[in-house]
Amino acid sequence: MKIRDIQAFGLRGRTPEGGWSNELQPEDCVHTLIAVLTDEGAVGWGSAFTSEDLVRASLAVLRPLYQGECAVEPERVSEKLHQNTFWQGRGGAITHAISGIDIALWDLLGKASGQPVGRLLGGRYRARVRPYASLLMREPELMAAELLPVKAQGFRAFKIGWGPFGRKNAATDEAIVRAAREAVGADSLLMVDAGGSDAFWPGNYKWALRTADMLAQYDVAWFEEALHPDALEDYAALRRASKVPIAGGEVLTRRQAFEPWLQAGAFDIVQPDVTKVGGISEERRIGWMARRHGVRFIPHGWNTALGLAADLQLASAFPDTDLVEYLTGSPFIDEIAAGGWRLDADGMLEIPSKPGLGIEINMDALAEYSRAGTDELRRRLG
Repeated sequence: MKIRDIQAFGLRGRTPEGGWSNELQPEDCVHTLIAVLTDEGAVGWGSAFTSEDLVRASLAVLRPLYQGECAVEPERVSEKLHQNTFWQGRGGAITHAISGIDIALWDLLGKASGQPVGRLLGGRYRARVRPYASLLMREPELMAAELLPVKAQGFRAFKIGWGPFGRKNAATDEAIVRAAREAVGADSLLMVDAGGSDAFWPGNYKWALRTADMLAQYDVAWFEEALHPDALEDYAALRRASKVPIAGGEVLTRRQAFEPWLQAGAFDIVQPDVTKVGGISEERRIGWMARRHGVRFIPHGWNTALGLAADLQLASAFPDTDLVEYLTGSPFIDEIAAGGWRLDADGMLEIPSKPGLGIEINMDALAEYSRAGTDELRRRLG
């Protein structure tokens, strides 16, 4: 089975808020689905956390390298793409595009072999996993209204992030967390994401340490992106001193970038994003590297249904990856997967056991959000 073509479908129209200081608008495109077409007619699907323009430009650079390649050798083909494009953006848009290609190649390998990707990664440790609802922070008086409808859907784990946190004063920060804890209850997991990768993040080490002390009072399960994403030494110091676990790593790409952070003991929980880091091939290596350093591997998942599907397969293949991120209220997650997603009575999400990533694409939703139209979709995927 050979790669015949690769198509990109940027998602727009209902792009969710990011909580960024330069806020996303509904028409902004930051997620692009990738379809790998083969000479035998099979199609594999992936996702890249990058705008459609950048993905299309990256595919133009990569085309001579992937055209005619074997479509069921994801690690070798992805590494070929990485090795031959170092000088054109290692870690940037090209790496993000390769992430989507790699996910799609694993999807194809699973479909060709009749196995779910998790089994191809070494075996399934679990058939279901707990999703944590990922929501933006609001002003304290608005947090309950944000969280309670999601709790009513059956979620039992919640992460609140970005927004006003760390931008005003310590009293506001604590009021937000107090309101969130009261809304979700004592029995729910609650995580806090400061959003330190936002532009011109003001929080420093002393702020982060004081804030970690406050979060411990509310039984917060982890403190995410507490510092600027390049502050390696401060992260390592914070992890040693903090009363709550420290999480991060969503902006890093490829395994080589994660190694010094893991060696320095900068994280209790590492959070690579499969749609940025280089795909499933790279994320699997990072996950096992993390285990060698005694660090939990919990994927970052603020992306799409394809990213979530990849995270679920990865979670099945790691013994202690017992949580996945679920971006609530995004049609790019809820509608792109045909049939959607459903929590069971325990607030758990079933890990698909069908071949490949285990999901089908809702072509009507893809046509709507990619602005391609159903006729164009058929033509491009034909």
